[in-house]
Amino acid sequence: MFTGLIESTGTILSLTPTQGALRITVAAPALAARLRTGDSIAVSGVCLTALDIDPVAHPPRFSADLAAETVARTSLSRLKAGAVVNLELPTPAGTPLGGHIVQGHVDGVGGVLSLEPVDAKANRDQTDWWLKIAIPQAIAPYVVEKGSITVEGISLTVAQLSGNEVTVAILPHTYAVTNLHVLHAGSEVNLEADVLAKYAERLLAAKAQQGELTLESLIANGY
Repeated sequence: MFTGLIESTGTILSLTPTQGALRITVAAPALAARLRTGDSIAVSGVCLTALDIDPVAHPPRFSADLAAETVARTSLSRLKAGAVVNLELPTPAGTPLGGHIVQGHVDGVGGVLSLEPVDAKANRDQTDWWLKIAIPQAIAPYVVEKGSITVEGISLTVAQLSGNEVTVAILPHTYAVTNLHVLHAGSEVNLEADVLAKYAERLLAAKAQQGELTLESLIANGY
């Protein structure tokens, strides 16, 4: 699992069709030397398996295969060479969870509506930002104000929610060290809803089918 705290950014070098898949190659100068074949790595929020790792190439790089489901669910297959992606290695057991539980299992792709500085007169590296995203209807039920959402692999807090539009506040550090600074209105972003909301929905649906969903049972389970 991941926590949505981006370790570094990488750059797409190529996307190459293979038999039954699509191979993506990413320049990762800060992380390639730490990878071993078969390791998991989150690329803009998508959990992939590292292959063909070359830490001594210029630039250091790794590849990963995108299965049909990954191509359908995420934006990775539509990226071009030179695109900036966020990278995160899995969280070791016992490590403090600084973000929230992120699986790297993208639910769908949203669209950036706007990315505006809070203070238009301040330097771009010294102001907070408002990021507004249109999210797919299938994800909307799992998003709540002040809850967590993963955008391009970044753990963020929902500041405002209006229908299928989500607004999150971006700190100057997050803006600078992730790929958010290259986004603009119309950019696609990978989204993952909080998995705890999905489990809660599944549990409540099962109890409802069994006739166990009552006011008392909801209170007993903390709802």
